[in-house]
Amino acid sequence: MSHPSADLVESGVEPCCPPLTERPLTAPEAERTAAMFKALGDPVRLRLFSLIASHEGGEACVCDISDVGVSQPTVSHHLKKLREAGLLTSQRRGTWVYYRVAPTVLAAMGALLTAR
Repeated sequence: MSHPSADLVESGVEPCCPPLTERPLTAPEAERTAAMFKALGDPVRLRLFSLIASHEGGEACVCDISDVGVSQPTVSHHLKKLREAGLLTSQRRGTWVYYRVAPTVLAAMGALLTAR
């Protein structure tokens, strides 16, 4: 499903790093990668990320993912942190915000941890 790019909110963080076994990361690569892993280091954030990644159609309305054992403001805070780390994109549709895993993030993180 295609979405108007004007409504798409991107974090600006590119999850692009070579596999760790290929060469040492540069300082900027290490900063970006650490931010992603730090964001996923919180159990609630990891759960939210998983709920979105596995949701039908690859995206989830905040109304569909809010039941993770914390208050709605806390869910919003965690979603913001995941977005800032470059892991999620979001799009407002009417009164709801829909989240999806950033297009290249799963492949990039998988490649980072895969030996060549």
